[in-house]
Amino acid sequence: MQIQLKFFASLREALGTGHESLTVPSDIKTAAQVREFLRARGGVWAEALAEGKALRIACNQEMADPSILITENCELAFFPPVTGG
Repeated sequence: MQIQLKFFASLREALGTGHESLTVPSDIKTAAQVREFLRARGGVWAEALAEGKALRIACNQEMADPSILITENCELAFFPPVTGG
């Protein structure tokens, strides 16, 4: 399955990219599993997407729970929590 990824703010800086087109294996069904798949790359990916690290997820530009099911050509966006003031 092909999906689109977007990374924002400090996450984009840490990973060195703001977007990526990714083909995921057929056993990956949720946004949380995509995050695990990306962490398995190691290095900065493992660090930036570490389990327990506070990250928000949006699917097709809607805030989403990590358990959301992904679909062909969906857009997943990962970003750190943001505060305003």
